[in-house]
Amino acid sequence: MAKVYATGKRKSAIAKVWIEAGSGEMSINGKSLDEWLGGRETLKMKVRLPLNATKQLESVNIKAATLGGGVSAQADALKHGITKALVAYEPSFRTILKPLGLLTRDSRVVERKKYGRKKARRSPQFSKR
Repeated sequence: MAKVYATGKRKSAIAKVWIEAGSGEMSINGKSLDEWLGGRETLKMKVRLPLNATKQLESVNIKAATLGGGVSAQADALKHGITKALVAYEPSFRTILKPLGLLTRDSRVVERKKYGRKKARRSPQFSKR
């Protein structure tokens, strides 16, 4: 099968993901998953979740580019991108991934700062006297 492309997003992070049939190689920003995430095992598990759910860990090659946000947001964006690419690659995977909530984009973003406030909701200290 040909290469499949999908985009994953989380906060201000974006992951561009390409999937093709292969031996299970994963390259993110030119590095392996272990190299890219270092010792963060929970984030590695998060990224591998859609592949484990569809049993595609050893049968697809993934090439990805991440930008923006922090490492955790990038990992979540990558997870979202891999999920979308898997569904485009094999539409029957949708029935497996949808109940796990992996197709839904996490829309939570940083709330903007309001005027007259110190942060988004924190108001200045009140002094009666």
